[in-house]
Amino acid sequence: MDVLKITPRGYCHGVVDAIRIAKHVGEETQGPVHMLGLLVHNTHVTDEMQEHGVKLVDAEDRMAGLDKIRDGTVIFTAHGVSPAVKEKARAMGLTAVDATCSDVIRTHDLIDRLVGEGYEVVYIGLRGHPEPEGAIGHGPGKVHLVQEAADIESLEVHSEKVAITCQTTLSVWDTDDLIERVRLRYPHAEVHNEICRATQERQEAAVEAAKEVDLVIVVGSTRSSNSKRLVEVVEKKGGKPAHLIDTLEEIDPEWFRGVKRVGVTSGASTPSQLTRKVIEFLQELEPPA
Repeated sequence: MDVLKITPRGYCHGVVDAIRIAKHVGEETQGPVHMLGLLVHNTHVTDEMQEHGVKLVDAEDRMAGLDKIRDGTVIFTAHGVSPAVKEKARAMGLTAVDATCSDVIRTHDLIDRLVGEGYEVVYIGLRGHPEPEGAIGHGPGKVHLVQEAADIESLEVHSEKVAITCQTTLSVWDTDDLIERVRLRYPHAEVHNEICRATQERQEAAVEAAKEVDLVIVVGSTRSSNSKRLVEVVEKKGGKPAHLIDTLEEIDPEWFRGVKRVGVTSGASTPSQLTRKVIEFLQELEPPA
């Protein structure tokens, strides 16, 4: 199989920093060390962190997750947490280590400033994802989560000051569409598009590469927002089929029937060694006749 290695792909700076922090804390800290949720959305990384002494507390609700920790150190994941979670950890006497991505921190700072200046904030993000949970916690009652067009239609925001921002790992194209829908309802709204540069670069590269291949394989977890967005943009903007896989075993040879060239990319939290294995497998693969 002819394989196009799409670049950039794989770890972004936020993931690299979070892994470095967690490894160091797990190896150097006396007493129990916990990560409050998946450090990044990839089970391979999570398994590796546990090998370095960092125990997973997998809870969608971070406040409830803290109740599972009795003592020791808690690592806040790359997706960030709300100020209320940090305050509860302090009150419990836990040692807190913050591995939040710097791009997410920038969004938190933005929301803090906007809310402090009297704005109502429309936040475009995914329900159930930890990043919006943390961001909304920076402006309880003032930050309104929207995921789709129907959410925008049901918004009840009555303020002379309205701002729009978003989760860092979404598709830039889908975000632009929702931003325009919000502005139709609130023409005076200020726009602060917070899609991180690493996410945007990977999406743009995947769409461009789709012009040169018959199929794209995205290596990443189904829990990874940016990995799932890569599949979506290849199919919607690149016009080519795409499949998300987390392991080699998930590859179906039937996908490659009639395929002459395949592109491979990976989510921002996908280990490079896993992507290399996929590339090597595909290079040796004989497509079905």
